[in-house]
Amino acid sequence: MRVLIIGGVAAGASAAARLRRLDESAEIIIIERSGYISYANCGLPYYVGGVIESKASLTLQTPESFWSRFRIEARVRTEAVSIDRKAKTVLLRDLSSGREYSERYDKLILSPGAEAIVPPFPGIDSSRIYKLRHTEDAFILRDAALAARKAIVIGGGFIGLETAENLRHMGLDVTIIQLLDHVSNLSRDMASFIHREIRENGIDLHLEEGVKAFEETGSGISVITDKGSYEADFAVLAIGVRPDSKLAVEAGLETDRRGSIIVSDTMRTSDPDIYAAGDAVAVRNSVSGETGMIALAGPANKEGRIAADNIAEYESHYRGASGVSAMKVFSMTAASAGITEENAKRLGLDYDIAMTYQADHASYYPGSQMMMLKLIYEKTTGRVLGGEAAGKAGTDKRIDRISMAAAMGMTVQDLADLDFAYAPPYSSAKDPVNILGYIASNKMKGILEEFRPDDADSIDFSSSILVDLRTPEEVKGGMIKGAINIPLDDLRDNLDRLDRSKMIYVYCRSGQRSYIGYRILRGHGFKAKSLSGGYLMYSYTH
Repeated sequence: MRVLIIGGVAAGASAAARLRRLDESAEIIIIERSGYISYANCGLPYYVGGVIESKASLTLQTPESFWSRFRIEARVRTEAVSIDRKAKTVLLRDLSSGREYSERYDKLILSPGAEAIVPPFPGIDSSRIYKLRHTEDAFILRDAALAARKAIVIGGGFIGLETAENLRHMGLDVTIIQLLDHVSNLSRDMASFIHREIRENGIDLHLEEGVKAFEETGSGISVITDKGSYEADFAVLAIGVRPDSKLAVEAGLETDRRGSIIVSDTMRTSDPDIYAAGDAVAVRNSVSGETGMIALAGPANKEGRIAADNIAEYESHYRGASGVSAMKVFSMTAASAGITEENAKRLGLDYDIAMTYQADHASYYPGSQMMMLKLIYEKTTGRVLGGEAAGKAGTDKRIDRISMAAAMGMTVQDLADLDFAYAPPYSSAKDPVNILGYIASNKMKGILEEFRPDDADSIDFSSSILVDLRTPEEVKGGMIKGAINIPLDDLRDNLDRLDRSKMIYVYCRSGQRSYIGYRILRGHGFKAKSLSGGYLMYSYTH
């Protein structure tokens, strides 16, 4: 059996190695357009910043090592030009010599990945605008950064933020221009924690600002937006990616409206002898059921493995991906899994949220660090839909737990009941994920009723009272407009100050004390609501 694999990074390399382990006799050839195979695409920003010092560290395998260990031929700097499905051949071009030739296949795996989105802005062809998608891009960008003082990064997603951080670590003045009202893989409220981290580390962050054009200056480039212009030595374009599916489209394979290659759960395309895997395929979200592009390394590797299994006649099925992801932003982590709150709104789901601000391990053990967690769940059934997290140590561990819960169809009560490993250096007896489950289950049982930070701005004080339950020292740092201060421990002794005919809105720093205050008020016959996320979330989002 002769298997050609177009694309030799995550999905392609995984498919090749898996196929060899299952079939020692197959002839396997990888075709890779760049000069490297099996490279650490996600590590490229860290090479630019010098965190990863060696070029060799970026490649997990080389053509030579693939051959010596697996007897797999990897042809780099070779481009697949077209597919003749009837003849079962692929036209290839050697990019070094320009020579074109055909190779036949019995089975074909397409793993071309994704390509950077490059809008037709005036001046977009400037040599001072860089992208960061392939290994060679990282080498070029690092050389440019070493000779520069100022850089502009356009886009606030994974690559944009990671590149901006690494350029800042190199000592450059960095500006980020983001079209949306928030950065990262989080919803706007959770992203506000990341915004502060970015700005506190000296990056000039511009939100809700759109790029219109580029103009080269004598020594650099000017980025012109709908709100002004900014000059730097160079700019990095990181506004997103789209499936690199031109080869598949021209071959007549079925694709979706965005161009992602449509595959079955065995990774087979509309042609029974052609499989596809990686960023170019349409993947089913295991939580929402939606099908679309999920450009992440974890799913890509799994998809490549499953394609190889089925080619070797070991039946294997892909269950989809929850889209769990995490990114480092200086000392913080931004993470999400399943359905974010923004996606829940877009899908019209009947959902609710639970939020908590917790330490990563027992607070009495030295070195604990705080994280804000948000759980998104189905209001009627309690099914976990997803979650978001912004914090430091332990944040990734918690989002992984939420991801598993969402993918397995677990409920908020399951989160409350689950046992997690505990020792003071690692967690608390009640893990932050347990706390999310407690909050959500309390809300479902009617034990807790909350209001959101944005709701605080529209409180009608003719029929409501807003009570700050923090200490007098805490409120010196600021209060929500219109609030009165009654510390939690004094609340029972001051109930006569509150009008029982009015709704009592209560808040504290993070929501823990206000829950206690809420229960006190309800126990004494008051109508009440507690602020989700507390004054902390309010202050970050206002």
